[in-house]
Amino acid sequence: MTQLEKMAELEQKTENCSLCQLSGHRSQVVFGEGVLGKGLMVVGEGPGQDEDKQGRPFVGRAGRLLDLILESGGFSRETNTYIANIVKCRPPGNRTPVPGEREACKPYLLEQIRLAEPKIMVLLGATAIQGLIDANAKIGASRGRWLDWQGIQIMPTYHPAALLRNPNLKAAVWEDMKMVIDKYRELVDPEHYCEYH
Repeated sequence: MTQLEKMAELEQKTENCSLCQLSGHRSQVVFGEGVLGKGLMVVGEGPGQDEDKQGRPFVGRAGRLLDLILESGGFSRETNTYIANIVKCRPPGNRTPVPGEREACKPYLLEQIRLAEPKIMVLLGATAIQGLIDANAKIGASRGRWLDWQGIQIMPTYHPAALLRNPNLKAAVWEDMKMVIDKYRELVDPEHYCEYH
């Protein structure tokens, strides 16, 4: 069975999941999407209203901004990036997923990471770093510094939704992305093209 087939099988498994209370609120599971085995994975918090409707991660305003950020770095979900979230179901009112919900969903995310085989992961916002690495981490203190997690290079940065609320954070995210571009060239593709860096 290929990695893609295994990922499809995992997605099917999540569609019947009722491990936490979020399952009772969803329209559909928002599993993840993108290209496997290309070295880069992006992990966000959880689906919002637009994602819940469409069944795809990062398709609302924050998602469009994420696509622009990735594109500026020479990345996209169509060519070399896999995108997922800490939780697969929309929290009511787009609230932050609570620790029990994050833990219930974590085995799915860990399997997604295993199948996507990233060398680099970008964690978007506090929930992403708290859900995967350190429950007490603060994104302001963590962003812009590489972490090594199970042999994967991790770059925490601000969530695109935070940039929509506070455009002053955009410069910090671009600094983080420049480090991601450099690391991608070092670990994955020395010829990686980016028009801006």
